[in-house]
Amino acid sequence: MRATGWRISFNLFNYTFLCLLAVLCLLPLVHVLAVSFSANHAASAGIVKLWPVDFTTTSYSYVLGKQEFVRSLLVSVKRVILGTIVNMLMTVLLAYPLSKESATFKSRTVYVWILVITILFSGGLIPYYMVIKSVGLLDSIWALVLPGAVPVFNVILLLNFFRGLPKELEEAAFIDGAGYFRTLAKIILPLSTPSLATILLLTVVTHWNSWFDGLILMNSPEHYPLQSYLQTIIIQKDFSELTDLNAEALRDISDRTVKAAQIFMGALPILVVYPFLQKYFMKGIVLGSVKE
Repeated sequence: MRATGWRISFNLFNYTFLCLLAVLCLLPLVHVLAVSFSANHAASAGIVKLWPVDFTTTSYSYVLGKQEFVRSLLVSVKRVILGTIVNMLMTVLLAYPLSKESATFKSRTVYVWILVITILFSGGLIPYYMVIKSVGLLDSIWALVLPGAVPVFNVILLLNFFRGLPKELEEAAFIDGAGYFRTLAKIILPLSTPSLATILLLTVVTHWNSWFDGLILMNSPEHYPLQSYLQTIIIQKDFSELTDLNAEALRDISDRTVKAAQIFMGALPILVVYPFLQKYFMKGIVLGSVKE
């Protein structure tokens, strides 16, 4: 396409707008990072902007030495590992048969509509809690994993991607004697890397960032995942946790710097993982959303 004046102007406006939007998204995180590395007096005076004042790592040393933070971090890691395995397994095993034509799987449309109904209508918070309580999952890691074992959005995304793959590949596998499971493992899944990477990222982010279910399903704070723990310390301004520090440590850290350090460390794993999956993310979203 020839670069006309209008197209150049549009591209310039578009890039400028997106750059400003990216800066607006990054500035709060940069500010939190600067506060976490700043001394107590600077953070309390509100003079920290985008660069640490009187640089110190005492807040991070204190946070990593806190039993509550480390324990909740391990709960979140355990939840992400178990939740990702369960979600990916259920998503693949459900999306593959639903990607077939109605002539091959006659009840396909019925099952698809059942899934769609779960998106449109929710049973509500109280029935959700009562069901989990009645099956004995309260205050266990499985209460954070099993209720969301079948992420319907991911299923629809993946089944649409499967439907876009050439049917001749599957037919050739059947002619060579492969069954459905072998065809899925050896042919379909290797060709679905962009879509699998997309739902993997969505699953990891969902489990890592979830905090509300931890608050209502865990009876003991010792079982809180990291985000639930961070929510409690941010909402409840409790200075008692700093009383065990000596005068020198209190000079360098405060409640604000400690919270900033914990917030940044809570966001760090996703910031590390996302760049490696980002190239698959957009491709998987687009390819998995062009069909019904």
